[in-house]
Amino acid sequence: MDRASILIVEDEETQRSLLGGLLKKEGYGAQEAGDGGTAIEMFKDNPFEIVLLDYKLPDTDGLTLLKRFKEMNPEVEVIMITAFGSIENAVEALKGGASEYLTKPIELNDLLFKIRKIEEKTHLVYENKILKETLKDRFKSEEFIYSSEKMHEVASLVVRIAKTDSTCIIAGESGVGKEIVVNLIHALSDRRDQPLVKVNCAAIPETLLESELFGYEKGAFTGAYQRKIGKFELSNKGTIFLDEIGDISPLLQSKLLRVIQEREVERLGGLHPVKVDVRIIAATNKNLDEEVKNGTFREDLYYRLNVVKIHIPPLRERKEDIPLLMDFFFKRFNDKHKRNVKGFTREARDMLIKYDYSGNVRELENIIERALVLTRGEYISKEDLPPIPDKGQPSLEGNMNELIEAMEKRMITEALANNDWIQTKAASHLGLSERMLRYKIKKYNIMKK
Repeated sequence: MDRASILIVEDEETQRSLLGGLLKKEGYGAQEAGDGGTAIEMFKDNPFEIVLLDYKLPDTDGLTLLKRFKEMNPEVEVIMITAFGSIENAVEALKGGASEYLTKPIELNDLLFKIRKIEEKTHLVYENKILKETLKDRFKSEEFIYSSEKMHEVASLVVRIAKTDSTCIIAGESGVGKEIVVNLIHALSDRRDQPLVKVNCAAIPETLLESELFGYEKGAFTGAYQRKIGKFELSNKGTIFLDEIGDISPLLQSKLLRVIQEREVERLGGLHPVKVDVRIIAATNKNLDEEVKNGTFREDLYYRLNVVKIHIPPLRERKEDIPLLMDFFFKRFNDKHKRNVKGFTREARDMLIKYDYSGNVRELENIIERALVLTRGEYISKEDLPPIPDKGQPSLEGNMNELIEAMEKRMITEALANNDWIQTKAASHLGLSERMLRYKIKKYNIMKK
């Protein structure tokens, strides 16, 4: 990834030269301006990706200049530099479109960390755009909808493995959209013109599942009046999707392992194995690592299936996706039921976005269909929704510094707890240097409980 081009807008020459020298040493294309007028002229002639912007300048202020930069290039990333303790200025700058802020004296490691964070974000946005264009061209379904970074990682992984024949496991809670990911893998693969056969292993009685998967010969058992071709043979040259793989019996696990190893199946009552060329995708909402430890799932089968693991995060961990999914389901069911509902009230929309969906995307889909069918108004309102706990908004009354500090303490405590109190990981998660994190832990007297 090419290093970003950076404009440093700082009236103190010593500070400006120090920052410029550091960034050039790190490989960045850095240029310097000592006042707002010079910065604007330089910005017109150069495609800067990042601007380090001092809040106080001799001929203007940072907020005014921030607005001008954003008008000239809405995609430019701005790091505002403020005097130590000027949190109000920082908040104002973030509201005005700044990506980050730093307080003087600038900690150079912290500055480099924030620049790299912006570079990663910019790269992710670009990759996301290319990825969505790829999906649009080659995967016609509109159901793979996301805007979150977590689902971008899922989509990126899918595109990378689709062309291979590697077996894979798709893990995640019920309702997260595992089947949609299977459809996507198959549609992007070289097998897309061949069958995609789906088997819900939990929905078929154990006594019937073996014959469903492998087929049987005439006379293999009472009632077998003619040969039946199993799902593996039906999916030959294509893909077979084994949903809820964690629910199959030890006997079937053994037979499935043989299919993967030998690439052949034996019909019940058959005398000769049948060769099959099938890509196997499995899915489960169980923790197969725990199932292996408990002895309920074969370790050798697990490793055969788990060549690539795709974990789809629950909807509550990617709330950025909820508004897009809401609008998608709303349009689908508005058309399906021939309604003329115009949308959601603000209160209803806020409640749906805040809710933690235990049933994930499937629950959101069902809630919206039900509300759209039952509503009597032009808009889906709070009253049209099933009982949803309204988490409300935290009170914003009080001193701004105290509110910011309280929020900062809470974020740091949660980050430490979520990262096993490993300060390196927590600092990375929060976008802080380890030194800054240690300072704040001491400042807020944060202790492990």
